[in-house]
Amino acid sequence: MPHFHIDYSANLETAVDFTEFCHVIRRAALETGVFPLAGIRVRATPCPHYAIADGAPEHGFIDLSVRLREGRPLDIRKAATTAIFKSAQTYLAPLMARQPVALSMEMRNIDAELSPKTGSIRDFLQADET
Repeated sequence: MPHFHIDYSANLETAVDFTEFCHVIRRAALETGVFPLAGIRVRATPCPHYAIADGAPEHGFIDLSVRLREGRPLDIRKAATTAIFKSAQTYLAPLMARQPVALSMEMRNIDAELSPKTGSIRDFLQADET
């Protein structure tokens, strides 16, 4: 954990390199020092159906949702949220200067008792990267 899910209005598909944006978020998450490398997952999903504000077709949105295992103190989560959101804002600043875009982020805990996990990614990472 954590899982980063980026929902975005489909009209931004060609305006943003979402593969690169996923890496921006991954790097920002790692740089916080809060999340283990092997646990970071970032994905982006276009939303083809949406309505924003007054319905103008140039309006867009990018919503970053972060789910993580419970147990991190609020101040640590707040600092991580601030750092990751700032990275997103910096990357998206040129886009937001030329067209209306709503950017939002939410970080929330997942109840560990109701979220089983397994995987082999750690088995394939270098020992110093886990």
